[in-house]
Amino acid sequence: MTTSYDYVIVGSGIAGLYAAILAREHSLSAGRRSSVLVLTKGSIDDCNTRWAQGGIAAPVGPGDSPEKHLLDTIEAGAGLVDVEAARVLTSEAADRIKDLIALGVEFDTLHGEVALGMEGAHSQPRILHSGGDQTGARIELTLSSVARLEGITVLEYTIATEITVGARHDAPLRRATGIRALNTLTGESAEYAARFLILATGGAGQLYAVSTNPEVATGDGIALAYRAGAEIMDMEFVQFHPTALKLPGVQPFLISEAVRGEGGILRDIAGERFMPGYDARAELAPRDIVARAIIDRMRRTDSDHVLLDVTHLEPGRVAARFPQIYRFCCDAGLDIAREPIPVSPAAHYTMGGIRTNTWGETTIPGLYAAGECACTGVHGANRLASNSLLETVVFAKRVIQRTVESPGTSAESSRDAIDLSAPESAEAPPPLTRAALQELMWGDVGIVRDRESLAGAKATLSAWQASLENPHDRETQELADLLTCARLVTGAALLREESRGAHYRTDFPEPRDEWRRHQVFRRG
Repeated sequence: MTTSYDYVIVGSGIAGLYAAILAREHSLSAGRRSSVLVLTKGSIDDCNTRWAQGGIAAPVGPGDSPEKHLLDTIEAGAGLVDVEAARVLTSEAADRIKDLIALGVEFDTLHGEVALGMEGAHSQPRILHSGGDQTGARIELTLSSVARLEGITVLEYTIATEITVGARHDAPLRRATGIRALNTLTGESAEYAARFLILATGGAGQLYAVSTNPEVATGDGIALAYRAGAEIMDMEFVQFHPTALKLPGVQPFLISEAVRGEGGILRDIAGERFMPGYDARAELAPRDIVARAIIDRMRRTDSDHVLLDVTHLEPGRVAARFPQIYRFCCDAGLDIAREPIPVSPAAHYTMGGIRTNTWGETTIPGLYAAGECACTGVHGANRLASNSLLETVVFAKRVIQRTVESPGTSAESSRDAIDLSAPESAEAPPPLTRAALQELMWGDVGIVRDRESLAGAKATLSAWQASLENPHDRETQELADLLTCARLVTGAALLREESRGAHYRTDFPEPRDEWRRHQVFRRG
């Protein structure tokens, strides 16, 4: 049995919920009631964006401007930022902040004005926070409350398994027509037809053994879109956050970029500050530089961590500015106001994803993507801190605008798309498990890469693909999606014979002009 909706949105993070709310508002303002369905594989509150601590960037302060924000975004992106997309991001930022405030999001203030923080690679203080380091959670919870009040249908514990692609009676061209999904509580499958299908499923941070991402970040939307024939771009660019809590027996926990923005100092285990020796911007250098500097310092000191020191700051300020981090560390037995924080890099953000234009359109008509699962090119090879939350609201808004103003169009297809090769023959690999895949990716396709490790990983992933059985529940579906994303990341990293942004190869340690281009994959 198939149930039909005007909009089916997969994912309940900020991008998905904001799109759902806007779709509902547009239909009501037009005097009709569009049906809106949100599918989420966990509860409505299980998402990646609620963990975002750093904040949301917007050029709203004195002396700042969209042009300055644009230049910082381009600089961080290491030559691969799509300037048109970045201009959209920065020019529409202030209006989207107003929209969030109108929906009920309360941003932190100082002396009656919005408080603006400084973060790495930004030239101006332009980071808005809500609840200190709880920005993602505050925005997501506000939007989920609004969505419930708007009467938007939300199906929890329902994982998407396949995009249906065909022809509709009112649109004879091949297009996305809906989604097949599995109820993970009952085991029942269902199909949901949609005039507009929007993927907002987040990134693929669970590809790696050490990750700041929650368990739900398994690249589902990227894998769904790839299997349906949509184009996937820039998958080699995975951002590793420099500072995740490193304590024995404690899960990796993000220690926000804003901690360094407030004056946190990185020291090695001997207590020596080291970042000025790697980059003139020291602790405020772009994330890829800081992450590799930490890896190098750990190797030089034969340690599995370095120290992030905020003990020179006023203790009350530390607790008030970073309540979530302070509380989590205290629960783990660490008072960060009095003791340095042991940290090491962890997988954090997927800069590649489903290729879209600046309206969120994919290369399949009727299929849209927004948020971390999408790739507009706005981040290039290295995301500027706190641009991710901004991206979710800017492009979710544009997706809905497009469905209202120009329904049925799509992004132009690439003429140079690469087919992810079919599984190759290889020696029998170890059994495929999530842990085995994560260890392989962390060891061979991680922060520092080379041809030998990438080729070995590609062969193992290919053998796993050849032996993969059809998914039948959430666990096996997520594993299949992770495997698809792992093959895309590894294949792209092996082909890109240079170092650029977050992609670093020891055998090609410098950027090369001939590689100042994007890699696009398309099935078949």
